[in-house]
Amino acid sequence: MPKSLLQFLFLLATAVPIFAQKKNNFDLICEKTSSVTAYKDLPKAIKTADSLYMKAQKPSEKIKCLVLSSELYHHAGELKKAICYSENAHSVINQINDPEWMAVVTRLLARQYRQVGLYERSKKYIVKGLQASGQIVDFQKSSEAAGLLNQEMAFYEMEMGNFPNAIRDIESSLKYFEKINSQNENRTAAASYQLLGDVYFKLNDYSVSEDYYRKAEGLLKNGSCTLGLVYNGLGGIRLKQKNWKDAELYLKKAEKIADTSRSLKLKKAVYSNINDYYEGIGDNFKASLYAVKYIRAYDSIAARNQSFTPKGAEILKGKSHKNDGHMNLIKNTAIIILFISLVGLLIFFRTKQRQQRSKFRNIIRTQLNMVSNRVHYPLAQSDDAEFSNIFVEEIDEKDSEADRRRNDSLMTSETESKLLELLEDFEKGDLYNNKGMSLSFLAGELNTNTKYLSYVINQHKNADFKTYVNRLRINYIVDKLINDEKYRQYKISILADECGFSSHSKFAAVFKAVTDYSPSAYIKYLDAENPSDKNVHFPEND
Repeated sequence: MPKSLLQFLFLLATAVPIFAQKKNNFDLICEKTSSVTAYKDLPKAIKTADSLYMKAQKPSEKIKCLVLSSELYHHAGELKKAICYSENAHSVINQINDPEWMAVVTRLLARQYRQVGLYERSKKYIVKGLQASGQIVDFQKSSEAAGLLNQEMAFYEMEMGNFPNAIRDIESSLKYFEKINSQNENRTAAASYQLLGDVYFKLNDYSVSEDYYRKAEGLLKNGSCTLGLVYNGLGGIRLKQKNWKDAELYLKKAEKIADTSRSLKLKKAVYSNINDYYEGIGDNFKASLYAVKYIRAYDSIAARNQSFTPKGAEILKGKSHKNDGHMNLIKNTAIIILFISLVGLLIFFRTKQRQQRSKFRNIIRTQLNMVSNRVHYPLAQSDDAEFSNIFVEEIDEKDSEADRRRNDSLMTSETESKLLELLEDFEKGDLYNNKGMSLSFLAGELNTNTKYLSYVINQHKNADFKTYVNRLRINYIVDKLINDEKYRQYKISILADECGFSSHSKFAAVFKAVTDYSPSAYIKYLDAENPSDKNVHFPEND
């Protein structure tokens, strides 16, 4: 055979692999970024995903990049950005009508909206995804998509308290998973078994619950988040059975996974059960430590949810990858806003002094009216803007928020109502002036645990424990200053000691935060309102 012909055949044989390698290079970088870089250097992975998007030419490549960015931000705990990228991907899919990608992205959106408490919006995407899964030509991919979406629907039904529907959806997901031959089959089936274990646990059928937890355990590898939930479920069953030894064994395994996991849901569930375990064996010190961990996880979830606004996602829709023109527009807008802000500040400072005295008089009149009518003043829930520096954001479209919060609190509505009554009695007294006041101290006085008490104060008083008690103390001393003239003659340090503060400076700082005035200015204005009652005060009050 001629030498030239051999060279041609060699080039032909090697050209196809080289071409295929070039063609799949984009996919290879995406996979590496998702599976390797994301765990070694998350910021770098996010930058890589953005760079890939800029180079993407086909709609499918753009969708893949947007989904990758969404998953990376989700992994980083930034759900607001994650949802923004998912919505962008959904918009692109609508333009090309790709049922396979539609099933993937709608499930991603359903999960993300569920995690921020927007359940009805989550359900909308589940239904849309199920419709898309039926249009996928590949049988394996169609079955896998339908199984995962039925699994997501089960989560929705559990949040709504519809446990029979949740069981139906999980069983449907398992039937779909039986039809597929995938490396992820064990992991997805295990998630369904774990979910069934949770459902039967809530139905108090602990025997069936444990059977499903065991099935999930047999399919999972060490360290997975789902395995942490399985161990936590088994530990929860042992707590119900008061089998403290086995409960400790499972909860330690769950804690080991939770401590290294990014999942706030797992952390909250595990720390709650460990808190219950230590309360069960009478170790109140360790119980209080895990109550603090539970509250931190709970507050982190609440903060994450409150930072998300659906309108923000719509405003940012289609703008996750801005070009130079967009950046210039943003810079110009920022300059205009800054200029308007400066003008506003000038106007504000010019009018502040004139408004100050009128504002203070309104506060005094409100307090005098309150005291004269003997109306209980709920500091943490007051609508009086002059005395409240705390604003609690609410998420639009949150469904059944009160029920969801009560479920999260792990207490019955009767227990919650009783605690509220006890707190009202506590507010009417002056025990909060005790210098040894703490969350654990008050929990002991009210015959409850710190986790329940902290939850009720956070949800119904719109403040953490420290803020709640400090505001009660300031309200107490303000009442004294208004109604008992001798208090206006005391040194600030005496007033601080009277209401339980450890120092003059701490008292003055909290007093100003609550009333917008220093103690000495407050006393000065009180005397100005009652000129006939003026007295000489100690120099410390000046």
